[in-house]
Amino acid sequence: MTLNEINWGIIGCGNVTELKSGPAFNKVEHSKLVAVMRRNPEKAADYASRHGVPKWYSDASQLINDPEVNAIYVATPPDAHAFYAIEAMKAGKPVYVEKPMARNYQECQEMIRVSEETGVPLFVAYYRRTLPSFLKVKDLVDNEIIGKPLTVNVRLHKAYGEKDQFPEKQSWHTNPEIAGAGHFYDLASHQFDFLDFVFGPIIKVNGIAKNIAGYYDAEDTVSSVFTFDSGVTGTGSWCFVVSKGSEEDIIEITGTKGKLSFSSFQHGDVKLTSPEGMVNFSFQNPENIQHHLIRQVVNELHGEGKCASTGYSAARTSWVLEKIVADYYKKLATIAT
Repeated sequence: MTLNEINWGIIGCGNVTELKSGPAFNKVEHSKLVAVMRRNPEKAADYASRHGVPKWYSDASQLINDPEVNAIYVATPPDAHAFYAIEAMKAGKPVYVEKPMARNYQECQEMIRVSEETGVPLFVAYYRRTLPSFLKVKDLVDNEIIGKPLTVNVRLHKAYGEKDQFPEKQSWHTNPEIAGAGHFYDLASHQFDFLDFVFGPIIKVNGIAKNIAGYYDAEDTVSSVFTFDSGVTGTGSWCFVVSKGSEEDIIEITGTKGKLSFSSFQHGDVKLTSPEGMVNFSFQNPENIQHHLIRQVVNELHGEGKCASTGYSAARTSWVLEKIVADYYKKLATIAT
């Protein structure tokens, strides 16, 4: 599918679209944002007014079937990703969907099936595949600056917030019916997708997920071991109920000649440690952090190049996440019945 001009419609113009993504659609050649949708008409109109978008809707189907709109960005919570993406692809309109791709791997598979059946492209917003610091990590690994890669270790420990402690204030991020799981799906999905980008698919994974603090039904503490098809092995630890002084955000890749260390969410710096010493690389991200990935999506739709983040790669990440928390949710379902 090739489009001369890509006219975007956004379904779900919430916080993620304010700075991270929305403005970038008007900054890329052959691309413009022509319509937005939000169920609350006042908020939809307000977003359109503030961002100079010509049209707004409170009904997603009306936006999808707008003849001027020929590509759709689904930026709703995950429970609606598959539904709207499938509706858009059946209408013949390429889809760029927020991460995680869907609530579960089964929904991802159905999205891919419809994409293949209709011939309509499907992309997912795993933008680290295009950010300069993460591209530097991949370059250093690919060129064996740290030698042959051996292991990767992921640690993400975040303090609990006020919203987590009080049910009436909790966001959809800790509601498994909407998010698929808890904060783990929202944040670890970025990490596993990037590692897939560097090392290829994970072929074996085991995990332990627990709810220790008891603030919500979703898991709050997770550990995992995994193996990539390339032979690299990995371990990970995620906890979302630590104290402020115990927070940590680091990925370490160790090879036969050195080590790389970098943050997943405070991205910008990459530290290379080798027998020769330590080197620190610093990078500046674009104002709209999804800008480079959106440009890749637009370029592919325009017939120029390929996008690094597709439904196929994103579904692999969802498979990994689901494998890690599967036992926890089986047990939770048993208790509920």
